[in-house]
Amino acid sequence: MIDNTRGILAMSAAVVVFIFNDALIKLAAETVPGVQAIGVRGVFATMWCLLALAMSGAWRQLGGVVHPHVLLRGVLEAAAAIIYLIALFHIQFAIATAINLSTPLIFTALAVLLLKERVRWRRWTAVIVGFLGVLLVIQPRPGDIDAWAWVVLLATVIGAFRDILSRYLPATVPTLVVSFASAAGVALAGCAWTFVEGWQPMTAREIGLLVASSALLAAGYQFLVLALRSGGEFSVIGSFRYASILWALGIGYVVWGDVPNALALFGIVVIVGSGLYILHRERVRR
Repeated sequence: MIDNTRGILAMSAAVVVFIFNDALIKLAAETVPGVQAIGVRGVFATMWCLLALAMSGAWRQLGGVVHPHVLLRGVLEAAAAIIYLIALFHIQFAIATAINLSTPLIFTALAVLLLKERVRWRRWTAVIVGFLGVLLVIQPRPGDIDAWAWVVLLATVIGAFRDILSRYLPATVPTLVVSFASAAGVALAGCAWTFVEGWQPMTAREIGLLVASSALLAAGYQFLVLALRSGGEFSVIGSFRYASILWALGIGYVVWGDVPNALALFGIVVIVGSGLYILHRERVRR
């Protein structure tokens, strides 16, 4: 009998640290230019990755970072992270989190187009219903469209392409090297933009928020790796990722006073339900 306990605990921990990481950088971006905050956090995250590489001995495989698939994944990771965070700075915390949770829906559609996977009508129905849930969250209306919600959706699509590419990463390249490439890509892109936008001096509070955010980001990557390598059922472990919406609703209300309207809340329920059903069908298929 498969024991999912370790994987569930690791995934639950990853969800908590990732969502608090987003909250901290959103707080920092209230007084620091957004791209600068992203770049500085990326620098600290790169330093955490270098420390982990040195301590684990994985630095010996650091040459794997120049593999074309690793480099391309790093570019996609940086693009998805920067676009998502910039949008996060402008809309409600829970709304951005909910739209980002549509990744499994987009991944399923891309798996058919790019990986030629066979998806039956039940999962296609879940994908369509899930996207209707996304529209309920975004709530597009003529003359009153929140462009930032669509930007989050764009970041989610890029993230799904990144996940597709992850299947083609060479097995000889350690996960830490892949994480280093991603963090370095975000750091380079964010810091390079400051030459265009200009650099704003930061207070100790702002630097502290970004250091803490980067530490949580690094910890989240490691918890995620532990979850995926726990030997448990992915369909069970993956379902705990959706707990992030509960944390996002709570943090958004306590910190910013955000309360999504009833239609958005219903859309969140639809997105989560569709994602969980896709995970269930994947388990049945296997």
